[in-house]
Amino acid sequence: MNQNKGLFISVEGPEGAGKTTVIKELELRLIDQGHSVLLTREPGGIEISEKIRGIILDPEHTKMDSRTEALLYAAARRQHLVEKVFPALEKGTIVLCDRFIDSSLAYQGHARGLGIDEVWGINQFAIDNRLPDCTLFFDIDPEAGMERIAQNNQREINRLDLEALSFHQKVYEGYQLLIERFPDRIQVIDAKQPVDNVCRDALHALTSLLDEA
Repeated sequence: MNQNKGLFISVEGPEGAGKTTVIKELELRLIDQGHSVLLTREPGGIEISEKIRGIILDPEHTKMDSRTEALLYAAARRQHLVEKVFPALEKGTIVLCDRFIDSSLAYQGHARGLGIDEVWGINQFAIDNRLPDCTLFFDIDPEAGMERIAQNNQREINRLDLEALSFHQKVYEGYQLLIERFPDRIQVIDAKQPVDNVCRDALHALTSLLDEA
């Protein structure tokens, strides 16, 4: 456990992994267990970071440089941490965050070709060495994930959704490298299952940490 009082859990996965749906169900189940829970997301979660999110994900911003993109994510991340996440952890709250540093490492570091170590350095400055206590990776192959997106008419289409399948395959490769690099932190969950089963497996993966919270 980190020195902060609360528990910091991030949820990761490729596009179409169902993160947003499952993390909301996780929130409800943890509250039912008597935990204090804060559900938030990246980029966003607070006013400044949501405005940066709008810039990053705007489908019209196709000319955005990859380094600019990485720096904007890091900036949004920093503000989100100091304004929302850190205060919640100090109060003993369980923070469920839809994406965190691993997204930058997989998307900008590996898929954009900036280098995982280079993007790691940018983000170490932003997060001040504060990694999640546990990261749940919702595992689904890129083809199946993109097919889910195509079938979901209610989902907002953002700039990353417009990338070619080859880009999303590189993202998936990046996540696999991170799973090898951080085996103690990243727990892999089969996201191809029904939502109830994904939630069950996610809660099981968090059992030891929740017992200490």
